[in-house]
Amino acid sequence: MFAEVALSISTFQSFTYKIPPNSFGIAQVGCRVKVPLGNRSVYGVITAINNVSIYKGGVKSISEIVDDVPILTKELWELVHWISYYYVTPFGKVFNTVLPNSISKKYLPKMHWYAKYMGVDDKVLIAKLKKNAPAQFNVYLKIKKISPVSIQVASLKSICHSPLSICRLLEKKKLITLFKQENKVSTEAFSFVKIEKKIDFNKDQNNVIKVINSSLYENKFKSHLLHGVTGSGKTEIFIESIKTVIKKNQTAIVLLPEISLTPQIAGRFKSVFPGKVALWHSQLTKSQRNSTWEKIYNGIYSIVIGARSAIFSPLKNIGLIIIDEEHDYSYKQESPSPRYHARDVAIMRAKFEKANILLSSATPSLESYYNSIKNKHKYLNLPKRYGKASYPKVQIVDLLEENKESGEMSTVISGLLLDKIEKRLGVGEQTLLIQNRRGYSTSVRCLDCGETIMCSACKTPLTYHIHGNRFKCHSCGHVQKDSYKNCNSCMGQNLIYLGTGTQKVEKILNQTFPDASIARVDHDVMKKGSSMVKLLQSFSNHKIDILIGTQMIAKGLDFPNVTLVGIINADLGLHMPDFRSSERIFQLIYQAAGRSGRGEKKGEVIIQTYDTQNPVIQAASKLDLNKYYKIMLNDRNGLKYPPFSWIAKIEFIGSNSKTLFSLANKIKNNLLNRYKGLEVLGPAACFKEKINNNFRFQIILKSIKKYDPSGERLHSFINDNLIQNKILNLGSNKINIHIDPLSMI
Repeated sequence: MFAEVALSISTFQSFTYKIPPNSFGIAQVGCRVKVPLGNRSVYGVITAINNVSIYKGGVKSISEIVDDVPILTKELWELVHWISYYYVTPFGKVFNTVLPNSISKKYLPKMHWYAKYMGVDDKVLIAKLKKNAPAQFNVYLKIKKISPVSIQVASLKSICHSPLSICRLLEKKKLITLFKQENKVSTEAFSFVKIEKKIDFNKDQNNVIKVINSSLYENKFKSHLLHGVTGSGKTEIFIESIKTVIKKNQTAIVLLPEISLTPQIAGRFKSVFPGKVALWHSQLTKSQRNSTWEKIYNGIYSIVIGARSAIFSPLKNIGLIIIDEEHDYSYKQESPSPRYHARDVAIMRAKFEKANILLSSATPSLESYYNSIKNKHKYLNLPKRYGKASYPKVQIVDLLEENKESGEMSTVISGLLLDKIEKRLGVGEQTLLIQNRRGYSTSVRCLDCGETIMCSACKTPLTYHIHGNRFKCHSCGHVQKDSYKNCNSCMGQNLIYLGTGTQKVEKILNQTFPDASIARVDHDVMKKGSSMVKLLQSFSNHKIDILIGTQMIAKGLDFPNVTLVGIINADLGLHMPDFRSSERIFQLIYQAAGRSGRGEKKGEVIIQTYDTQNPVIQAASKLDLNKYYKIMLNDRNGLKYPPFSWIAKIEFIGSNSKTLFSLANKIKNNLLNRYKGLEVLGPAACFKEKINNNFRFQIILKSIKKYDPSGERLHSFINDNLIQNKILNLGSNKINIHIDPLSMI
């Protein structure tokens, strides 16, 4: 008997292995195995079993059957196949993403030995132990001291070298009892305390709930787009819908774009569905991940809340999948492969599960909005904020005029915004400030020769971080620990620090408002998910007056006492060479504005910009979604960008710029004029041309939907011309294929 095994490596071919005779009947399609590959052992998954081998060379045997039964459901198995095809990724790599090797073999949490005092003393025996076996005596005293609580045996290593052996001797003497117990793993650090709410739904909410619940009882795939303004009560809609799912003995997945959104929503869900909610995201430890996975797999949890990888949760009988903030770019995995979009994967999983899917956002992506126009999604609308909350008042500050009035070259915080912050501090209200750049200064330039301090491995300016007095490359991660005193080019000392990051905003505010409680949220300080939870809990409890952050805090969070939101520089990223740049900025401004005035107190938003007349800035300032969609769809249609085409980006990476460009150009010429409606753009240098000593070029494939409605022609074309022809084997160079890329940078 022979097995075809797909390995988690960068090849699309499967490998043939003998099934050991003692594993006949155990080895099945869908089971993970461990096999030899060259001089190493790797994990893979059985994709087929045959009586004979078509491979003519020597066939090695499977080393280990990891799973004695196929673990993935039929629906998840189908999903793996779809992801492999759609995102042009080897099957083994996709399977390993869905079911990582880190998940324990038997999906059981680790068991630990515990000891407990039995409550019976033999004075003669104890005296003998004290005299002849001091190690046993000391261990016995420790266990007795904490009685009636048991103690983990491993914790006794401070008393003796072999605590388990000692405890077994004590057990034979009937002084203690030994038992094994699951090491309880908690994920409570990633969740607020239970949040209780009494909800009286308005007319719009009741209409939406009615439509969704009706669809849930049809027991077939249905797709909905919930377009609800910020503060319209979308989370409560989720809860009501899942109540119906639970009544039907089904399960649900709720995807969130950021771990920062998890605590509030998890706290709310846990109050409504006690004991049924699992949290799943990248910040879980291995033990937390294993324990949670096992409980999901065994049906203990029926609701999974988490970031993009939660879409692969081993839930059975799924009734509803919810994608909150469906527009968010965090749902796209850029590296490593598969470079999937969790929203699109979720839609396909819902199709395979014959479940409902609910896409939700205050600023739906253009693709989702356009699909609702074309009736691919049922459009549901919540046009009003919940309760007594009203839309915030929005004001634009012209930074060019501000610079003229102040006489400074670059104003960070305008006089108007400072005045508004001071007023909030005076009445005990809170402020959110958004600056979507980390660090202190985004670049440093020599005024003598004009040279900018760059990363030695990238063509990227180094960002100065005042904390630690260091320069950091945000492309490759290189850190220069000592600040530059001289220009590398001319050795001049006339250096100027340009641009503004969150650290500079924090410093200015600490100097201006020394008595205020100020905190900063970005990836430099929030390296652990639990740290983010603690900080947001403190902000929720009004222990922090002003919260500064990147886009991490601009979406999904609900703090009723926040009445002022300031966008420090709304222009950041607006003019990047990317057809989605305007969409990103509009969504950021609109979502950030939505954090203000969510309670009974009126809110305000201050947008600082150098481009006050930009149509995107204007539409965002007026919270005018219709105008924004009209502008964007018209632009996209004219240029035949999504949603009017399918896009693929072929990225070339290598150490020699000339050789790499020549290779990219050769491949581009082989792709030209292959079918009607296919446009081939490039090759051109990527916006970040060099990262970590490697150059980057890209070719863009654009397949017009008029000629390729489903995208099948583009996928077949890529498979035939790049995969089957093995064009991916480029020697020392590397090629990445991005399907539906969210960024052209």
